[in-house]
Amino acid sequence: MPPINNILIYEPRTEGHHPGWLAFIVEDLLSTRSRLTLAVDLRPSSKAILQDHLRDMWSVVETVDVGEAQSTPCAWFKWRSLQKTFVASGATQVFCCAFDELASNLFRCASIGWNPLANFSGRIGGIYHRPRFLGQSRTSLGRLMKRRGFYRLLGDGFFRQLLMLDEFLVSDLQQSHPKAPLFFLPDPCPDDFQGDSRLARDKLGLPPAKKMLLFFGVGSRRKGLGVAVDAMLALPADSDVLLFVAGQQQLKGALKNKLQDLVRQRRAMVLARYVSSDEEKWCFQAADAVLLPYLNHFGTSGVLSRAAATNKFIIASDEQLVGRLVRENGLGSVFKSGDPQALASAICDFERLDQAKLLAFGERIELYTRKYSRAAFRMAILRSLALDGTKAP
Repeated sequence: MPPINNILIYEPRTEGHHPGWLAFIVEDLLSTRSRLTLAVDLRPSSKAILQDHLRDMWSVVETVDVGEAQSTPCAWFKWRSLQKTFVASGATQVFCCAFDELASNLFRCASIGWNPLANFSGRIGGIYHRPRFLGQSRTSLGRLMKRRGFYRLLGDGFFRQLLMLDEFLVSDLQQSHPKAPLFFLPDPCPDDFQGDSRLARDKLGLPPAKKMLLFFGVGSRRKGLGVAVDAMLALPADSDVLLFVAGQQQLKGALKNKLQDLVRQRRAMVLARYVSSDEEKWCFQAADAVLLPYLNHFGTSGVLSRAAATNKFIIASDEQLVGRLVRENGLGSVFKSGDPQALASAICDFERLDQAKLLAFGERIELYTRKYSRAAFRMAILRSLALDGTKAP
């Protein structure tokens, strides 16, 4: 049977959650017999990451290289790259795995009445991860322009669909714009992350008896690694907690020295490199709890979803969406954002949790993983593309 859709999937990034989500989206769309062309970064190191995540699917999709577009901040260059890629692919629509790549400059232009991607009208959409200007954060001239441009494009029918990860924000937008193609996309808890903790620790060379806290991802200030390190230094001397930091790190100065001190004291271990898809699962399986000490982090977190998928207790800062999800769904505990002493107290409280409370936590996280399941993610993607048998709004 011939393909029922011809879709260009635009995803120039390979760090963090990007390759994993690309694999999800490709898997879901291939199930509908769609013909897919991936506009991705094909430089050797990036291509290896993509192949690690897509595995057998890599051989059944077409690919075009947009690595140069990723390496430049020039919006015009990205727009031109997208136009050329679209024509070369022969696709009938574009799905951007991270619409954020195009959004800021596009919305600013639209605010003054110019749409540089007007020929994509009704044929372009995707996942918009961090629409900060739609949140409750402080306003600025740039955010006001983006807001104006966004609503102008929405009213003009420019978007084929937009999926957002904040269910509360999407609900508000759907009430004010009931006919707009806006969808809630659950940040999916992967189906294949469960596993034996002791075996995972053996594979990673981690001590079997320590109470292990996982900090997963890059050590940028926004992710709060500095808060986690200072909290570890503030723990009582008899604490049996180990901080495991996994992911590419480029630490400098005081933070680098503090983390090295913890390593020398055998209170921390660091896996400072690209973590393969299999190793990623082992990291979460090996942990007792997962830290999300984010600072002014807008949107959700793939680390949260992976922690839930492996039934791990989450300790998160109390701000924005991540804090709200942990607090309202009972996924662990929250602490005052940016306060290492408050995080140290939360870690001590976790150490003292009894079995009954841990069992109750497990029941709550099971409810969360059903709502934010891999199946729910697929349903949202296919519904937004009208590939689930329903009509698009």
